[in-house]
Amino acid sequence: MSTLPRPNPAAATSVDEQAELAVADVIGRLMHFWGFKRPMGRVWSILYMSEEPLTAADLGEQLKMSAGAISMALSELEKWGAVERTWVPGDRRDFFTAEPDIWKLVRRVMKERELGLVRDFTRNLKRADEHMKRMQTSLESCAHDAEAAQQYAKLQYKRARLSQLCSLSETGENLLAALVDGDAINPGVLIKTSLPLNTETKA
Repeated sequence: MSTLPRPNPAAATSVDEQAELAVADVIGRLMHFWGFKRPMGRVWSILYMSEEPLTAADLGEQLKMSAGAISMALSELEKWGAVERTWVPGDRRDFFTAEPDIWKLVRRVMKERELGLVRDFTRNLKRADEHMKRMQTSLESCAHDAEAAQQYAKLQYKRARLSQLCSLSETGENLLAALVDGDAINPGVLIKTSLPLNTETKA
């Protein structure tokens, strides 16, 4: 009868650390894709998977990152509320823990970044439409002129396109606002914005 090999705690720890580093790299790439720095994702991942608070030195040793890089990543993560600074009784060093509510982090980023961008996009589209509307109004007195009539028609077409973009932007704004507020999302609004473009825009 064969004898099973005895467990090797050191080997198990090594495999465990390798798995954590692999997860940290994946989340780091995801964070980079989302517009953040990759080290932020790697640092947050290690803290998220740790049962105990960790120091900057602990993170640097595990991730093989410099003290400066760890400090910068932690500073950025604190600004976003992704990590929290804490203390351990009897130890004068700073310790860090990760915010465990991932959805809370996503909602905060959407509120402070994506939602603001979409709202600014909508405002600029409406300003452009107002400008074209004023140009159309100035051309109405020259309706008998063939060139003016042609310009008016071109503006009408462009405003119809802008109207479609505004509708899409406002839908995106409403969806993001609902996500940020934790409200229910009605997918039916997406159907409305996918309807064929109507070139009949009111002046």
